[in-house]
Amino acid sequence: MDRATKLSKAIYLNSNNPNLAWLLFKRILSSPIPASSSFFKPSLQSVPIIARILITSKMHPQIDHLHQLLLSQHRDFAHPSGFSLVRTLADLGLFENAISQFRSLRARFPHDPPPISFYNLLFRCSLKEGRVDCVIWLYKDMVVARVNPQTYTFNLLISALCEMGYLENAREVFDKMSEKGCKPNEFSLGILVRGYCRAGLHSNGIDLLDEMRSSGAFPNRVAYNTVISSLCGEGQTEEAEKLVEKMREVGLSPDTVTFNCRIAALCKSGQILEASRIFRDMQIDEEMGLPKPNTVTYNLMLEGFCSEGMFEEARAIFDSMKISETLNLKSYNIWLLGLVRSGKLLEARLILNEMAEKNIKPNLYSYNILVHGLCRYGMFSDARSILGVMRESGVAPDTVTYSTLLHGYCRRGKMLEANYVLREMIQVGCFPNMYTCNILLNSLWKEGRASEAEDLLQKMNERGYGLDNVTCNTMINGLCKAGNLDKAIEIVSGMWTHGSASLGNLGNSFIGLFDIRNSGKKCLPDPITYATIIGGLCKVGRVDEAKKKLLEMIGKNLSPDSLIFDTFIYNYCKQGKLSSAFRVLKEMEKKGCNKSLRTYNSLIQGFGSENQIFEIYGLMDEMKERGIFPNVYTYNNIMRCLSEGGKLKDATCLLDEMLQKGISPNIYTFRILIGAFFKACDFGAAQELFEIALSLCGHKESLYSFMFNELLAGGETLKAKELFEAALDRSLALKNFLYRDLIERLCKDGKLDDASFILHKMMDKQYSFDPASFMPVIDELGKRGSKHAADEFAERMMEMASETGFNQHENKNIRGRLNNNDESDWQKIIHRNDGSGIAQKTLKRVLKGWGQGSIATSQPQKFITCDHWDGDA
Repeated sequence: MDRATKLSKAIYLNSNNPNLAWLLFKRILSSPIPASSSFFKPSLQSVPIIARILITSKMHPQIDHLHQLLLSQHRDFAHPSGFSLVRTLADLGLFENAISQFRSLRARFPHDPPPISFYNLLFRCSLKEGRVDCVIWLYKDMVVARVNPQTYTFNLLISALCEMGYLENAREVFDKMSEKGCKPNEFSLGILVRGYCRAGLHSNGIDLLDEMRSSGAFPNRVAYNTVISSLCGEGQTEEAEKLVEKMREVGLSPDTVTFNCRIAALCKSGQILEASRIFRDMQIDEEMGLPKPNTVTYNLMLEGFCSEGMFEEARAIFDSMKISETLNLKSYNIWLLGLVRSGKLLEARLILNEMAEKNIKPNLYSYNILVHGLCRYGMFSDARSILGVMRESGVAPDTVTYSTLLHGYCRRGKMLEANYVLREMIQVGCFPNMYTCNILLNSLWKEGRASEAEDLLQKMNERGYGLDNVTCNTMINGLCKAGNLDKAIEIVSGMWTHGSASLGNLGNSFIGLFDIRNSGKKCLPDPITYATIIGGLCKVGRVDEAKKKLLEMIGKNLSPDSLIFDTFIYNYCKQGKLSSAFRVLKEMEKKGCNKSLRTYNSLIQGFGSENQIFEIYGLMDEMKERGIFPNVYTYNNIMRCLSEGGKLKDATCLLDEMLQKGISPNIYTFRILIGAFFKACDFGAAQELFEIALSLCGHKESLYSFMFNELLAGGETLKAKELFEAALDRSLALKNFLYRDLIERLCKDGKLDDASFILHKMMDKQYSFDPASFMPVIDELGKRGSKHAADEFAERMMEMASETGFNQHENKNIRGRLNNNDESDWQKIIHRNDGSGIAQKTLKRVLKGWGQGSIATSQPQKFITCDHWDGDA
C-alpha cells in the first residue's frame, strides 16, 4: 500500500477526530498532484470523505478553505475534485455553499462544464430549496456550455417556471422540447398540467390534454386526475364529470383517486348524500368495474358525515373501518373532532386510550381537539389534565393548545385564569403570539374592561409585540359591539396621526410609549377599520354619521367596496327605508361597484318585510338577466315573505323550484315552511316536510329539535315524545330540545311511565342533561306514594348535578313560549319550599355538602383585573 493510500485510509479512520483528519488531508495536498501521479486517484477519493467529515462537524470555515485548496492544485486535479466537493455539498443539504462553489468552478473552467447529470442534480436541489432563480441561471449556463439537455432536465425547468408563475414560458419550453431532441413524456405533461391547475387555469390544462390526445400521445390517468382534483376543489363538479367521461373515451378507467376527488368536492359543498351514493356504489358495484374505496375514501366520508352532523352515519363508517383495521391517525383525529362537536367528550377521551391500544400515537392535533372540546363546555380542570397527559406522552403543548385554553377562559369571563395561562406559557418557553394576545384583547374589550386591556397592552409592548392592524381592529370592533362607538371613532381618528398609539386614548398615557417603540410600524386605518365603524353606526341607526365616515374614507384614498355599500343597503332594507336603500344603490353603481348577490338578497329582504312580492319577482328577473344566480338565502327570504302572507302553496312551489335548479335547501328553509304549516295547524303537511328535510339535509339535531319543539307547542305531546326517542336513538345533542317541558307535560297528563322512560333512556345513553328534569317525576311519584322510586330518582339527580355541573341557563332562550315563569330553573327548584318531601330531602342533602361544589352560586361572579406578567416569567 503506497503512502497516498495509507493517508486516505487514515482520513477515513479518523472521522471521529475531524481536526486530525483535516490535517492529514492538507498533508496529502501539500504539493501539486498531476494526473500521472500515484497520489491522484486516492487523493481524489479522499475529497468527498473529508468533505462529509467537515460538514458533519459543522467546520464551515474549513469547508471554504477546502474549496480554495482544491482550486490551487493542478488543473487535472482541481476540476474533478472541485465538482466532487460541490456534489457532496448538494447531497448533504448545503445548497448555498454548493451553488456558490459551482459558480466559482464555472468561472475557473468556462470551457470544461460538468455532465448533464450534474446539472440535473443542481436543478433538483434548487427546486427543493425554492431557488427558482438558480434553476434559470443553471439552464442559461448549460446552454452557453453547449451541454445537451435530457427530458428530465426540461421537466425540472418546466417545474421551475410553473413555480414562478411563468406559465407561458413553461408552455414554450414544453413545445420546443422535440426540437432539442427530447420528446415530452408523461411527467412533462403532468408537471405543466399541474402548473395550470394551481394557477386556476383549468381550461388550459384541459386544452393541453386534448391536444396531446389529438397528436396521438395519450395522457395518463395521473394527468387527468390532476385536473379533476383541481376542478372538484373549485366546486366545478360538472366540468369534472365531463372530464371523467373523456377519460373513459380514451380507455382510462377512473381509479380510486378520481372517485376520491369527486367525493371530496361533494362533501365540501355539503352534498353529503350524493357523496354517500358514490361511496356505496364503490363498495358494491363490481359489475361496473368501479374501484374499491381505500382509507382516504373512508376518511373523506367520515369527515363529511361528521361535518354535517350525521353522527350515526359517521359512527357506522368508523366502526366498519375498525373491523377492517384500516383506521389511521387521520381517521382517529376526524372521529375525535366529530365526537367533540357532538358533545360526547367522555367517548372522545376513551378514544385516546383506544389509540394507545392500537399503537397509534396521538399527535399534537389529537390532543388539541380534545382540549378545544373540553374548553368549549367549560370543563377546564379536565382540559388541564389533558395537558398533563400530553407531557407524559412526550407531546409538548404548543401555542395553539394554550391559546385554546385562553379562549375558553375568556369566553366564560375568567380573565384571571386566562392571565395565569399566559404566564404559564412564558414560563415553559412557549411564547404567545399576536393571535393569542388578540384573543385576550377581544374578550376584554367586548366586556368593556378598559383598564385590564391597557394592562395587557403594556405587557405586550414590554415583551416586544408590535401592535398590528388586527390588534387595532379587534379593539375597535370590541368597542363597537360594546356600544362604545364614540370611543372607537376617536381611536380611528387618532390612528391617522399616532398609529397604534391612539389606543392610549383608552385611559392612560401610552401615546409617548408607543410612538417610541413602534416608530416605523404605524398602523393606519384600513378598509376593515372603516367597515367596522360604518357597520356599528348603521346597526344603531346612526346612518348620517356612517355616511360621514364613508366620505372620510374616500377622502383618505381608501376605496369602499361593495361590502360597505351593501352594509348601508342592508340596514336601510331592514328598517323598511327602501327609497334610501335605492339611493345608496345608485351611488354604489356610480362608484363602479356592481350589484352582488348580497345586494339583491338585502333588497329582497326589504321588499319581503313590506310584503311586496311583485317587486321581489322583478328583482329575480333582473338577477337572471345579469347572470347572478339566486342562492338558498334568496329563496329563504322569498319563502318567508310568502309564508307570512299565508301563501303556503306558493312557498312550497319555491322549494320544488330550488330542487329543480340544483340549489340545496338548508335547515332554515324547512324551519320557515314547517313553522308556517304549524301556524296554520296543518300538522300533516309539516310532518311531510320534515321527512323531506331529513332526506335532503340528513338527520340533523337542529331539525329534530325544531320539529320537536313545534309539536310540543302545538299540543302534540305523544308525537313529540316519539320524535324525542328517535333523536335519542340517533345520539343527537339535547341542548335545543325542550325535554324538560316534555317531561312536565307527560306528568301533568298522567303519563308518569312515559316520563320515567324518557329519563331512563337519557341516562342509559349517558347523556348529560339538566338535573331539574327529574323533579316533575319525583314530585308525581311522591304524590302516588312511590317513595322508594322517588328516592332513587332524587339520588340520581344529585349525583348528576355533582358530576356534570349542568349549565342552568342552557335552554333559557327557547323556553319562554312554553313556560313563562321558568320555575324549573335548577336554583329555584333546589331552594323551593312547596311542601314536597322530596324537595326538602334534596335541600338537606345539599346543605350537608352532597354535590355542593357543582351547583352554581346564585351570586354573580366578581372579576379581578389581570395580573401583570412577571418580569422573570
